[in-house]
Amino acid sequence: MAKSVSQDAISTILANPSPDSSSYIPEIVVQVLDLKLTGNRYTFNASDGKMKLRAIFPSNMSSEIITGSVQNKGLVRILDYTLNDIPNKSEKYLIVTKCEVVSPALETEIKAEVETEEHDTVLKKPKLEYEARYEAKADVSGIILKPKQEIVSKSAAQIVHEQRTNMAPSSRMAMTRRVHPLVSLNPYQGNWMIKVRLTSKGNMRTYKNARGEGCVFNVELTDEDGTQIQATMFNEAARKFYEKFQLGKVYYISRGTLKVANKQFKTVQNDYEMTLNENSVVEEASNEETFIPETKFNFVPIDQLGPYVNGRELVDIIGVVQSVNPVSNIKRRIDNENIPKRDLIVADETKKTVVVSLWNELANNVGQELFDNADKSPIVAIKSLKVGDFQGVSLSTLGKSSVMINPDIPEAKKLRSWYDSEGKGSSMASIGLGLSPSSKTGARSMYTDRVSLMHITSNPSLGDEKPAFFSIKAFVSLIRPEQAMWYRACKTCNKKVTEAVGSGYWCEGCQKNDEECNLRYIMVSKISDTRGEAWVSAFNEEAEKIVGCSADELDKLKSEQGDIDGYQQKLKEATWVPHLFKVSVTQNEYNNEKRQRITVKAVAPINFAEESRFLLEEIKKMRNPQ
Repeated sequence: MAKSVSQDAISTILANPSPDSSSYIPEIVVQVLDLKLTGNRYTFNASDGKMKLRAIFPSNMSSEIITGSVQNKGLVRILDYTLNDIPNKSEKYLIVTKCEVVSPALETEIKAEVETEEHDTVLKKPKLEYEARYEAKADVSGIILKPKQEIVSKSAAQIVHEQRTNMAPSSRMAMTRRVHPLVSLNPYQGNWMIKVRLTSKGNMRTYKNARGEGCVFNVELTDEDGTQIQATMFNEAARKFYEKFQLGKVYYISRGTLKVANKQFKTVQNDYEMTLNENSVVEEASNEETFIPETKFNFVPIDQLGPYVNGRELVDIIGVVQSVNPVSNIKRRIDNENIPKRDLIVADETKKTVVVSLWNELANNVGQELFDNADKSPIVAIKSLKVGDFQGVSLSTLGKSSVMINPDIPEAKKLRSWYDSEGKGSSMASIGLGLSPSSKTGARSMYTDRVSLMHITSNPSLGDEKPAFFSIKAFVSLIRPEQAMWYRACKTCNKKVTEAVGSGYWCEGCQKNDEECNLRYIMVSKISDTRGEAWVSAFNEEAEKIVGCSADELDKLKSEQGDIDGYQQKLKEATWVPHLFKVSVTQNEYNNEKRQRITVKAVAPINFAEESRFLLEEIKKMRNPQ
């Protein structure tokens, strides 16, 4: 293949700014010049040797640029594109939606060859086929015959008008303007139209702020390539489109606006989010061929779920089913409705397991299929899971979650091969154990992400978007004896109970009365290291390891024996003892002011042999920083 650009490639693009996807697009090979990262997209100058045009690569090409497949001064073949105007400028911007690599970097920039006649530069212009044919038939007098034009009975405008009049509204919209893939959209684009399936629809919500009251709802849209985008509608637009949008249907949408997505609230993998107003056009694509979007996964290995705990970001996982529990019913507190739930344990190549809770229809339908085939160890790929902190790390499905059993994807085949050859006989450990010490070895995991307290307290933005996890070696320097250190808890579910009328304790979660309850710690203490100090919260299991006894035992020492001095002495004995802590850092808002909240996730005594090895490794890193 010749390593050269297509002749007049840029002129071809400028002459056909928005080609119909069904029409023939001539071969367009351009040279990539001035390739650079702008924001989160790669931009470049597309050159055919004569002209240059500013252009932007699609986001799915970023990996090929990073790996070096696409290089500066290399050649690419443009298979599909859109040409946009740059606001307030006369320039054009080429949005490449599909392309392929032709050649890596060339030695020099390609420049057009020119022929000079009497010092004047003349660029040869290619002749159309019919012009060349009729010029060959010209007589010696030099007269050039022109082709005879065919006479049509109707004008093109009349034909198009009649075609559009007889079409369904959605078909007319498809013919009027080219359908754009979601990956090509950006805030600087002019007119566009998308064809998408509604894959998630939120509830209508009301809000109240300084500008008044209003309503809002969100939807998630997916195109044929599997690219997703979140769209939001407020007030009039929300009321106009809420009933029109039906889950699972396909729509043509135009006249919306885009902006950079707010990372704190975005629910799909897209750099932009869409807003539809009352002037936006939404038309159902009925009576025509629809599509099922390709499900795109962004799998997170099970051993890397820790940083997502209690965060807003949802995760996708793939794993081998180890066990499936029967379905159970959980009573929802707000309306006492029974919600079906089914837990399953999955494992992956990291040899870690995690509990996944399937809710509602997924618990009954997909969950029952997994329950019936659990002995065959099926592969499951699950999209859009919420990561919680139950048992250290746990996963739960949402309304938008989807589950695929034994999917036909490369990741599933690779996992199946690993499990059949090695994984089936391997010992698996719960990922939750990675956040708490083992009973035998102290806490090997406590030596990852070791920082000082000053590192946390001097960075007030830590934990702003999602919880941050660190390991700390510190002393408990103060436990205030006057604080409310425990609460009365249900023996079944550990939730807070209240004194029942007459006798016993009432549990709202279990909806039952019990004669007895447990006391569980909810303790605040100050910890200190060589560089600073901080207040931390510790719950029952962690607090028991710090104090050295259960909350029931400490309460008995304080109240029944009336030994206040003994109670205070017990707390004093717990101070100035070194511990290894695993903590999470989050942001809480109090009186319109954000504050750090540091929560103890695990506590372990210091294993001096392990600590010595850790310090030796740190010294080695200091001597050899590379």
